[in-house]
Amino acid sequence: MRIDVVSIFPEYLAPLGLSLIGKAREAGILELTVHDLRSWTTDRHRTVDDTPYGGGPGMVMSAEPWAAALDALSASGPGTLDVGAPGAPAVGDGSSPVLVVPTPSGERFTQDVAAQLSDAAWLVFAPARYEGIDARFVEEARTRMTVRELSIGDYVLAGGEVAVLVIIEAVARLLPGVLGNPESHADDSFASGAMAGLLEGPVYTKPASWRGREVPEVLLSGNHAAIAAWRREQALRRTAALRPDLLAVRADPDAG
Repeated sequence: MRIDVVSIFPEYLAPLGLSLIGKAREAGILELTVHDLRSWTTDRHRTVDDTPYGGGPGMVMSAEPWAAALDALSASGPGTLDVGAPGAPAVGDGSSPVLVVPTPSGERFTQDVAAQLSDAAWLVFAPARYEGIDARFVEEARTRMTVRELSIGDYVLAGGEVAVLVIIEAVARLLPGVLGNPESHADDSFASGAMAGLLEGPVYTKPASWRGREVPEVLLSGNHAAIAAWRREQALRRTAALRPDLLAVRADPDAG
């Protein structure tokens, strides 16, 4: 998979070189590049925002530098890591990426959405700052590629870079070869299958006794059917206690 992130704070994305994501990049599973949006500005002040039409507090990011960045990246084609500022030669086959725009007003980002994005060959992230990006940027982009406006929760951040880190990690760990054990995400909270829509239950490791607290006997029994049943029961209990709304959706899928 190829991933491009455009930001006015490229250094904010430094964690993408660490842990599983960093290893996936080193292994060639991910082609991930962070670009500075200001490389596509045209004035000496490298301006990326202006006052909002209609009045109101804050500033709005201009459509033009974002569109110029997206044009350059789109022209580069999948499989190319080195994309320069305006004037760089176009290479690649011209296939369109999926544009991901983190925004509190977007659709809810879920494990299902992460799985959908993990099937894409190429993602471009456009994390906004200030009051957001001029709406015409997304409107125009929709005419030539898939656009996903995604919210990671019902709150507002100072910028979309944190959301980018969340989304990329959730998506990348689903790619073949990223996790050491390909079955590791099978029992995750919100995973598909028998545990779909449930929070993951408690987990334990050695020692079997710690500060007077014992690992549940069933986990030491070697009875895989009993262990599976216990884990499902624990998942149901935790979901009922912490996220009863998820159980309502399981009972009535149309309710979600």
